[in-house]
Amino acid sequence: MYDEIEKAIAVLKRGGTILYPTDTVWGIGCDATNEDAIQAVYRLKQREESKALICLVSDFKMLNQYVEDVPEVAYDILKYAAKPTTIIYDDPIRVAMNLIADDNSLAIRVSKDDFCKKLIRKFRRPIVSTSANISGMKTPATFKEISPEILEGVDYVVNLQQNKKPAKPSAIIKLKNDGTVKVIRD
Repeated sequence: MYDEIEKAIAVLKRGGTILYPTDTVWGIGCDATNEDAIQAVYRLKQREESKALICLVSDFKMLNQYVEDVPEVAYDILKYAAKPTTIIYDDPIRVAMNLIADDNSLAIRVSKDDFCKKLIRKFRRPIVSTSANISGMKTPATFKEISPEILEGVDYVVNLQQNKKPAKPSAIIKLKNDGTVKVIRD
């Protein structure tokens, strides 16, 4: 695993894109602070920039570095969630502007996957995580379902967990600073 982390970090540092296993589905990733890298992800997915992307952080400490004010309820939701849960927060900070949605929000998941946590900790920045498919196409549940266009379009494919069992996307919850909670996808 260490070797794969080093290879992925080398690509991320130079602004490249990676295909990697997450705590949910296989993801296309890049440095969440690099506008050009994020633009490359949008191009690869053929996705409208108005459709925001998710990013992953390694822990609550990192979450607090990239959100102006994390609502207290977020910690409880994440602590007790039965499955991977992405939360959309208001007022993200220190990420690329083209990662932030028009309403000044950002979807962030605290990863529970061992590889992802180690990768993000060592990289010391959040990593974009969007499903490994062309926009509008079915999300691949396994590595074998990822299209050649995606496999050939990224700069590096992480060589781990390629036989892991089918997975589902995370739950998505929108938290407003006023305490409002809205389930987007469960």
